[in-house]
Amino acid sequence: MNALQALLLEGDGVSRAVAALLLAMSIASWVVILWKAWLLRGGTRSVLRSIAAFWQAPSVDEAAGRLAGFDRALLVLPAVHALRQQQAAPATNASLAAGGDSVQRLTRALREALHGALRRLQGGQILLATVGATAPFVGLLGTVWGIHHALASISTQAGGFTIDKVAGPVGEALIMTAFGLAVAIPAVLAYNVFGRLIGRIEAELEGFAHDLLARFAGGAPSAG
Repeated sequence: MNALQALLLEGDGVSRAVAALLLAMSIASWVVILWKAWLLRGGTRSVLRSIAAFWQAPSVDEAAGRLAGFDRALLVLPAVHALRQQQAAPATNASLAAGGDSVQRLTRALREALHGALRRLQGGQILLATVGATAPFVGLLGTVWGIHHALASISTQAGGFTIDKVAGPVGEALIMTAFGLAVAIPAVLAYNVFGRLIGRIEAELEGFAHDLLARFAGGAPSAG
């Protein structure tokens, strides 16, 4: 920390800008990591419990009431709400969205609900991937610039180059590379862990949507 402090105090605007960028990337990635950890808590187990609770309910309305209590991530409930809306909607051809038979309308509603849930699951993944891929190079840029700045300042001093004059500033500049790696590693690990969880949850949600379509499309029982 002392070396980084010295680098920032003795560095120029470029060094400070690189450090500020890395700090912003670190904060942003940790905000996403904590949010997604909360969203995906329980993983596929929570989704499986929600799906099981739906099929054990005597009616769609009762199932929606049960899910409201523990599907707080809103991954399964959107598909259930889409099903209820399609069952309650009167048959009309006033718009293209309302046209088609009941199977087509339910398919479209479930697809939209599934895509909405997947967008929530995928939120932040691009940021984590970007931080993981670019933070080491941003840190390397800070190191290269810090070394350049240190050598340029040493060259103006009397007495020429000596090891003790070079080692300190160069060592301080290398801290920026370590800072970049410290920002990138958590982002990469979180991206990989969350990616596996999202893939499993996505498969369960797609299967649930297919099951809903097969059970309730065409002559479906009412929600009550």
